[in-house]
Amino acid sequence: MSETTNPYMMVGERLCMDFTNTVSWRESTEKRREWFTSYAKLVDWSVHAGVFRVQQAQDLLSEAEKNPSKAEKVLNQAIELREVMYRLFKSISMKTSPNEQDLVRFNESVSHFYQSLQVIQDADQFTLKFKQTDKNLDTMLPPILQSAVDLLISKNELERVKQCEGDPCGWLFFDTSRNKSRRWCSMADCGNRAKVRRFYEKGK
Repeated sequence: MSETTNPYMMVGERLCMDFTNTVSWRESTEKRREWFTSYAKLVDWSVHAGVFRVQQAQDLLSEAEKNPSKAEKVLNQAIELREVMYRLFKSISMKTSPNEQDLVRFNESVSHFYQSLQVIQDADQFTLKFKQTDKNLDTMLPPILQSAVDLLISKNELERVKQCEGDPCGWLFFDTSRNKSRRWCSMADCGNRAKVRRFYEKGK
């Protein structure tokens, strides 16, 4: 994806996909742009993604001011988890086996955060949810991790994990189209550029 007026463009169709897409021009060494340049940016994105509410975000930022070194550690942890998830899902989109070390690192995160997993009753059914604590600076990571785990263990949905064909976009998405024909992160972005490129080449 290119630069956009909306810094938090959500096109992944799954929380974990949008999380991996927090880098613009991901596969370009020259244009690549990191979104999470600070802990505050990570929190801001998390609010936009619906991970928690504005009041929770304000509480986290206040806590981060008291513990800047811990906030920096969480930021680095989030970026590392994101990159591991990106490589895992990219390999799935390419129908290749994931790197064994990436799977090991992903499982380390699972083991760490699943200690806070609990069964929640919602109306007439039970669901597994991570217990979130407002003052835990990494409280945005468990829901993202849960989204990734749910997708990874799904039986028939992994084939819908795709990578945008726009070069060098690199963004990942979950294809919700009925015939599984989606090719771009966004028709208004990479899809439109491809259309213009085809028109130009046809007219040459």
